Amino acid sequence: MPDLRDGLRRAAERVADFRSGVGERPVGPAVDAGDLRARLGGPLPADGADPDAVIEQLAAAVEPALTASAGPRYFGFVIGGALDSSLCADMLTTGWDQVSFNAATSPSAAIVEEVVGEWLKSALGLPASASFGIVTGGQAANTVGLAAGRHRLLAAAGWDVEAGGLARAPQIRVIASEERHATVDRSLRLLGIGTDAVEAVAADRNGAVDTDALAAGLERSSGTPTIVCLQAGNVNTGACDDLTRACELARRHRAWVHVDGAFGIWAAASPATRPLVAGIDQADSWAVDGHKWLNVPYDTGYVVCADPEAHAASMSFKASYLVAPAASDIRAPSDFVPESSHRARGFASWAALRELGQSGVAELVERCCALARRFGDQLAAIDGVEIGNEIVLNQVLASFGSDAHTDALIDAVQRDGTCWMGGTTWRGQRYMRISVSNWSTTEVDVDRSVAAIRRLLGELG
Repeated sequence: MPDLRDGLRRAAERVADFRSGVGERPVGPAVDAGDLRARLGGPLPADGADPDAVIEQLAAAVEPALTASAGPRYFGFVIGGALDSSLCADMLTTGWDQVSFNAATSPSAAIVEEVVGEWLKSALGLPASASFGIVTGGQAANTVGLAAGRHRLLAAAGWDVEAGGLARAPQIRVIASEERHATVDRSLRLLGIGTDAVEAVAADRNGAVDTDALAAGLERSSGTPTIVCLQAGNVNTGACDDLTRACELARRHRAWVHVDGAFGIWAAASPATRPLVAGIDQADSWAVDGHKWLNVPYDTGYVVCADPEAHAASMSFKASYLVAPAASDIRAPSDFVPESSHRARGFASWAALRELGQSGVAELVERCCALARRFGDQLAAIDGVEIGNEIVLNQVLASFGSDAHTDALIDAVQRDGTCWMGGTTWRGQRYMRISVSNWSTTEVDVDRSVAAIRRLLGELG
């Protein structure tokens, strides 16, 4: 049998080689899908293969087709690249192969998650008494936060939704900005509340909720169980809702306030950007991504809830074979997340937070925001380029004349390989969307990317 140590060493060397060269790879690879399928697919072989040969086949086929999203010039989809410590911790996580269900399956994983939760709440200025769970990302975090809100509101109306379902339950209405993220709607579908329950309210010119419109919406049908969905970090512009006033308005109507803060909530970690999310601690639940601005490996997200009882009631379950030791005082991670079987995501999160510390998280946020402004300033200096948003965080929208010309440039940039940006539609106009989220991005990377855009604009004419 092949030696496991040799196999792991070779795998680690491959990872190290990839990461050391990721900054010079074409960011968007040229992929021959047919060739890749031919090299990896076909009928399942009748016989097994040597493990070393299996890994060699996989790596040789996949590595040339990898997107350099872990590198410094990937500016699509608000994706961070894993910090060195979190990458190594994630490799340990895979090797340790712990099930983060409760103290019986892995006391170490459960305790590390406890620590991560305390550190995260401290870094973001969230209530120390809030409950916490590590999920797959913002979608799952939104779903859990809204499930906790559904539980609390219906319990207050005398309905046990976990037992009785929604068929005869009091109706829940959801007030959310017209600029809410699409995952909010999908969470409402998954929870049985449905998107028809959404009353969309207007947003201002930079994408933050109009609090006067929110106030008017809350006045309508006052007394109906209501969830208010707010946002820290508009996916296009980075704008943050006025959380102080919005939470105050919601409190008057006894509404549950959920904040989708996938990336923007990290603004709370820096004194320079914290005013953008003033009042964040007044909400009831929060969704946060780790694989965005904290730069931990995919897939890692966090949900925090100011009502631990509602949180656990909406997620926990019991089974006779899953009981933790009677004397254990260790929190069960599975009581606060949808998955019973999930890997120990806390190790990589612990490593990232420990590597950065409070000051490091703040510096990372501030640096990415400064680099976003650098992008905006340099692109705005190009004739015919329009910056479509006020750059308040790490998001930049740039148009290059007509919609068709903007899309043509985006396509050219993605094929060129120097950097990678996606496209979006904002207020009826097409834009290149630039998201600066990676810990390794520097001013040189911004300047190199802008130079490539200038060159490609000249080639397009």
